[in-house]
Amino acid sequence: MNSAKEIVRSFYETDLIHDVEAFSKYLHPEIILYWNSSFGFNKKDFNDIKTMFSEMALSFETFRCEISHLIAEGSSVTIRYTYFAKTIENPEKEDAIAHFITIWELKDDKLYKGYQISQQGDNTPESMMSFISK
Repeated sequence: MNSAKEIVRSFYETDLIHDVEAFSKYLHPEIILYWNSSFGFNKKDFNDIKTMFSEMALSFETFRCEISHLIAEGSSVTIRYTYFAKTIENPEKEDAIAHFITIWELKDDKLYKGYQISQQGDNTPESMMSFISK
């Protein structure tokens, strides 16, 4: 059995736009994600999350997560990360799509309840350096 921290890390290191099996493997069927973004508040369930990544697969050639912080306490894990992508229109250039901090509660060794904040990606050197964990 993996620790909560290992489960969260493994989920974010998975190629979520190409691995449709990952959602059943890592997400609890009753998952709820409370998401505050620069576009407003969203509440997403299992199907909403799976649909979101399926739609992103139509626009992105590659999609990867770079984790800067990963902190665990019991069955709760906090992760700070940036998603990077190469678009189908410009597959030679990778950009930061968005920056996130998410607190996950796990149940049955799966992501169960998430509290997430995000903002659009900022590719400036100073911003990107703030995501390098010391």
